[in-house]
Amino acid sequence: MHIGVFHFPTAYGIDVSELAQALEARGLESLFVCEHTHIPVSRRTPAPSGGELPKRYIHSLDPFVALSFAAAATKSLKLGTGICLVPQRDPIITAKSVATLDRLSNGRFLFGVGGGWNVDEMENHGTSYDTRFKVLRERVLAMKALWTEEEASFHGEFVNFDPVWCYPKPVQKPHPPILLGGETDKTLARIVDYCDGWFPRGSAEFDPAAAVSRLKDACAKAGRDFAAMTITVFRAPADADTLSRYADAGITRVLLDAPDAGRDEVLPLLDRYAELVAAIR
Repeated sequence: MHIGVFHFPTAYGIDVSELAQALEARGLESLFVCEHTHIPVSRRTPAPSGGELPKRYIHSLDPFVALSFAAAATKSLKLGTGICLVPQRDPIITAKSVATLDRLSNGRFLFGVGGGWNVDEMENHGTSYDTRFKVLRERVLAMKALWTEEEASFHGEFVNFDPVWCYPKPVQKPHPPILLGGETDKTLARIVDYCDGWFPRGSAEFDPAAAVSRLKDACAKAGRDFAAMTITVFRAPADADTLSRYADAGITRVLLDAPDAGRDEVLPLLDRYAELVAAIR
């Protein structure tokens, strides 16, 4: 089982290049960065965890720019979005960003995606909360066409374009793995429909063995190869016994929290995470 981190890159926190180098030096596998294009001042949509929304949501950097700096500073570190809010993004521009990052990093990119939770944020991008997963599906399918076809076209309810040339193509074939966030049965149905892996959150109720079983059953029903799927647990607990249970259950990867803090706080925490890597191995 691989151990990486998720992080909200910000202007006030540790430099993302230094963070990436520190992760690679300590044997951690990956850096996944979170995304919010903006946060509406109205705060009509409450924070998912309740209470005040942490300031890192407001100050997050662009994920593809941040990961480009991380890629340039490292050689083997996996680079992921955790998650990219595809319903808030133009699919042609995003397809080019994904393919460019995958090519410049020599095939190290993992494309974590999700529908999003902030109603007014996505409305500012012209997307309705009620149709966000239909939009997500079409945009992912359109991006797959752009990554894999010489003259790609797509005609759907939300995405429409006639044949185009879109380069570069990703290094990874047919494209970088697409990991979908969420925990519901509908999430699993979407994963086996058009994704390559599951990206659940590691809540106190998360049962790794049950999660593996759920995905295996969904793959069997849809005729997908379970062996080709991955499970990446977001916000996993930094506890050796718990992570050992995850590994024994067959979880592919766990992501620990690298906070939006300065280097003097983050680097010692990464040292402790490195001890977990050694313990799990």
